[in-house]
Parts: sequence; C-alpha cells; structure tokens
Amino acid sequence: MLDVDVAGALGGGAKLAVYFSTFDEKGLVDALSAVINDQTNDPSVVSISWGWVENQPFNNSGILWSPAAIEHCNESFLAAAQLGITVCVSTGDDGSEAQEADGRAHVNFPATSPYVLAVGGTTLHARKDAHGSTQVTETVWNDGPGSGTGGGVSDITAAPAWQEGKVPVSINPGHFAGRAIPDVAANADPATGYMMMSGGKLQIVGGTSASAPLWASLIARINGAIGKRVGNINALLYSSIGPGGTLRDITTGNNDTDGLLNGEFKAGVGWDACTGWGVPDGGKLLSALK
Repeated sequence: MLDVDVAGALGGGAKLAVYFSTFDEKGLVDALSAVINDQTNDPSVVSISWGWVENQPFNNSGILWSPAAIEHCNESFLAAAQLGITVCVSTGDDGSEAQEADGRAHVNFPATSPYVLAVGGTTLHARKDAHGSTQVTETVWNDGPGSGTGGGVSDITAAPAWQEGKVPVSINPGHFAGRAIPDVAANADPATGYMMMSGGKLQIVGGTSASAPLWASLIARINGAIGKRVGNINALLYSSIGPGGTLRDITTGNNDTDGLLNGEFKAGVGWDACTGWGVPDGGKLLSALK
C-alpha cells in the first residue's frame, strides 16, 4: 500500500498497474515475467520494494536466493532494460549489515542487479535559524539497530563497467570488486516519512519502500515531459549525471545501524554506499535527461 500511495500521489496522473506475487524466489521471477510480457499496460517504469540478503543461504523465513534464481531475475531485468523500462529497487531498511549481525557487510538482491536503479534512504532535519526561518537539512537515514538505509558492495555480482573506478571494493574478506549500491536516494526515515491512511488511521510511514516509488514517479513524470522512455539510466548516471552535480549530494551520516562495522559506510562528497549520488533535483534531472 505504501508503494502504491507514494506512486499515486507523486506520479502526476500516471496509470498504475500492480503485480502481485508470492514472497519468494518464484514470486519475483513470475512478477518480472508478468511485467515484461504485459502488452496491455506496457509499463515504462517499475518500482520494487522487497528483497533478501544476497549471500546468505536462508533468511528467517527460509527463503533461498539460489544462483539460478538470481541469474533468471537478472535476465528479466536485462530484458526490461532492453524494452526501455526503468526499474527502481529499494536497498532495504536494515543498514549495512542487513541485521545479519555477523561482523560482515551485507546487501540485498534484487537491488544489486546491474540492470536496476538501486534507491537508498535519507532523513530530514528541520531547525529555526536566527531569523526564525525554518531550515531543512538532509542526512543518511540511520535510526540505530535494524533501522536505516541499506547499502554496500555485492560479494557475488561483479561491478558493471560503468561503476569501475568509481566505487570501492567490498569490505568483507576477499574484497570482491562487486556491484555497489545504492545509485541514488530519497527521504525514507519513518520519522520524516509519508502520511498514509492505514486501518482507518492517518500515520507517518517510511522506508526505502517509499524512496523507490518516489524515484519511479519522478522517472515517469520525466518520461511524460520529454515524450519518450529514458530507460536504464545507470551508465549515464555514473558518467555525467552524478559527477556533474545534477543530484543533491548527501555528505553526512553512515548506515552502520548496529555499530558493528566501524561506521561503514560513511557518506561523503560524490558517490557513497549510503545515498549513492544523492537525492533528486527534478528540474536538473529533467534537463540532463533531455
């Protein structure tokens, strides 16, 4: 419901199609198949806000991320890219350890697919200045144990060509040169999140399950403004959009929510494993993608 509410509120009247599946490997495989074969709705942007730790055999629900399932999903994401579909995927809400608490960094698939736009999370801070005006700043979302933006470096998926030389290697033993996430970010902290009606009550809800559809909505609006699909923008993001300062860079905070990784990963100037290249400036991004 959060995904649909954010997409509907920000999508500028775009038509929404919702794909339902079971919460397991087969479910994601089937949902992606439905997307790329949907000739009725012909989607141009897709938002996905769930996933699982990529390099653990089982999570608490007993769900396995097998190499075959990851390969199958990546082939579907590649097919989506070839159809001009932008796929936005949340990086997760469990920090750089993804609640594994084993002293290693972890990231979630499908956010680590090289064919998706991985979206991390930020939080907002408001204060009054000396003149009584409200000033808002934005930092990495990190609310402590088990609550903060996912991000890091894959230990199983190699860094795509457009990330080479621009992102660090894994901090885990072996220091694999993997796909690094996120690519971009947006407000995700439940404390500064999105007003929703749920169970008959208004409440503020957050998570990267909100920042992913926010980015999807922005891409949909840009598609409408320029009259064509921008598709997979990752190579452009890492070659010109990000380094060129098109996005608003977030330079404060880290996503070590459990405090077991010596503050990794830290935000800084340019790309980082907390907020990627930063948060959207819609007008600048529209100009860049024209």
